[in-house]
Amino acid sequence: MENSAEDLQHAHGRRLGALALGAIGVVFGDIGTSPLYTMKETLGTHGMTPHPAAVLGVLSLIFWSLIMVVSLKYVTFVMRADNKGEGGIMALMALAQRSVSGSPRARWVLAAIGIFGASLFYGDGVITPAISVLSAVEGLEVAAPQLDTYVLPICLVIIFVLFAVQRHGTNIVGKAFAPVMVLWFLVLAFLGLRQLVAHPQVLAALNPWYAVSFFREHGKLSFIALGGVVLALTGAEALYADMGHFGKRPIRLAWFGFVLPALLINYFGQGALLLHDRSAIENPFYHMVPEEWLYPMVALATMAAIIASQAVISGAFSMTREAMSLGYSPRMAVVHTSHEMSGQIFVPWVNRLLLVLVFLAVLGFRSSNNLGAAYGIAVTGTMTMTTLLALVVARLRWHWHWSAVITVGVIFLITDLAFFGANALKIAHGGWFPLVLGVIIFTVMTTWRRGRDLVVREIKQSGLALEPFVANIADHPPLIVPGTAVFLTANQNAVPHAMLHNLKHNKVLHERNVLLTVEMLETPVAESDERMEVIDYGSGFYGLQLRYGFAEDPNIPNSLSRAGALGLDFDMMDTTFFLSRETIVADVRRPGMALWRDKLFAFLARNAMPATAFFQIPGNRLIELGAQVEI
Repeated sequence: MENSAEDLQHAHGRRLGALALGAIGVVFGDIGTSPLYTMKETLGTHGMTPHPAAVLGVLSLIFWSLIMVVSLKYVTFVMRADNKGEGGIMALMALAQRSVSGSPRARWVLAAIGIFGASLFYGDGVITPAISVLSAVEGLEVAAPQLDTYVLPICLVIIFVLFAVQRHGTNIVGKAFAPVMVLWFLVLAFLGLRQLVAHPQVLAALNPWYAVSFFREHGKLSFIALGGVVLALTGAEALYADMGHFGKRPIRLAWFGFVLPALLINYFGQGALLLHDRSAIENPFYHMVPEEWLYPMVALATMAAIIASQAVISGAFSMTREAMSLGYSPRMAVVHTSHEMSGQIFVPWVNRLLLVLVFLAVLGFRSSNNLGAAYGIAVTGTMTMTTLLALVVARLRWHWHWSAVITVGVIFLITDLAFFGANALKIAHGGWFPLVLGVIIFTVMTTWRRGRDLVVREIKQSGLALEPFVANIADHPPLIVPGTAVFLTANQNAVPHAMLHNLKHNKVLHERNVLLTVEMLETPVAESDERMEVIDYGSGFYGLQLRYGFAEDPNIPNSLSRAGALGLDFDMMDTTFFLSRETIVADVRRPGMALWRDKLFAFLARNAMPATAFFQIPGNRLIELGAQVEI
């Protein structure tokens, strides 16, 4: 028995270690490449000079920011708010909404917070590949200044290849993720340690008083520099977003045991270098690298930047699928790239859009310094939204006392808002870019959700009540044909338009008619006892409700094959699906949205993936009947 227990413990330890290793490869790419540009952006721009007091002050700010924001806020506090194991701001929004299920106004406010945070995350998804790859390739300018004209073309080629391989799945680059990132963090620590040994006095920056003195001595410049310090925190949201893939313990183990020490050693190493060589500020990271290592280091940094970009791109794919399932995004094609892991997906439309936007960012900003000004606003905006939603969960789901919620909220929100305010000063210098992207995406997502609500409301108001209809059919039956007809509907209490059209034009009904409603839940995966519900209306009419989690892919034929357990057997060769395909017409006379939003929704509806394809209904078993809906 003792040996068996020991074997289980060893097996658990090996699995934990394997997951922690995987987390190093996927989760920490973004934050792991921050040393490429953070010190340069903070101390080398906006009129700052790397004199000793400034170096120690900035190092102190970086150290305590990593402790307060990443270690305490995200790894310790926010990661507790898991939605059945899933993380990320959309999952957190759904969890917070469930906490206030009885208050529609509160749910709307929480939705607005979550959607805006998610919209800014897409801005991050555009800038991360651009700034990471640019920062890595700019090492060529240090190794061989005459190659500086090739930096942009090389970046564009790398970015194009990165997006081109997405259709093949993350396994292509994923197999190399962990070894490359482990080597990257080891090299970070080694480079920093060489400088620390030579100039250990830089460790004085561990004292928070240097951060306080930095603000006292530099005034407004210190607040501007804070906008650069936040670059050290980029990727903190990924720790939470990827929690569902690896779990809390492996991510915490990897962060505290390996990633955080390596980052801190490298940052303090850069500070040590700047204390005795101020000219290194033009690129302190690459100036730590011995000359004979420069080209291999550029190659390694480029691979690490690709991994950092891959994590954000994959996150954009996952967030898009969640937004579609929760009703905040038009339906799009989703391609599964792995038979083993359902989370590995590819969204072609999002991939193409991101590629175009990243190209525009690289060509428009042209350097990592310029992109640094645009970067922080998206990151800090998402961080602030995450804090607000997590505080709601802490109060309503964890039942924290108000005093604890206020104390934690004040600490974290002051930090978040300070970073956001510092980056707001950069809006005119590039910060407008992710904000404009965020506002556009926010408008699209809220318009789609509001438009769908208006369409459903219009359909419900114009429909016939089901019970009198069934009773009338029983008394005056039309021609009955064999087989099963499945009518997709949003309202179980009304007769589907497709059924009325079929009866009116074809003068027949099937011997068995099933009204099918699909509901997407605010949990990642539906429980087995809530997945399916059958209602017998009599006279051959049935109601069937299917429920899926927002991280699942709805597959109606697969679900129907299991309905026999509830007494409703389906022979797919004898089943026909009927669907009303709505044509949206914008009408200024109807209350609802502004006319331009009505037209935007109509455009999105025309170009959205058909519901039949989204629900994986076979085309050879489908009949679509048109219906015009005015909103």
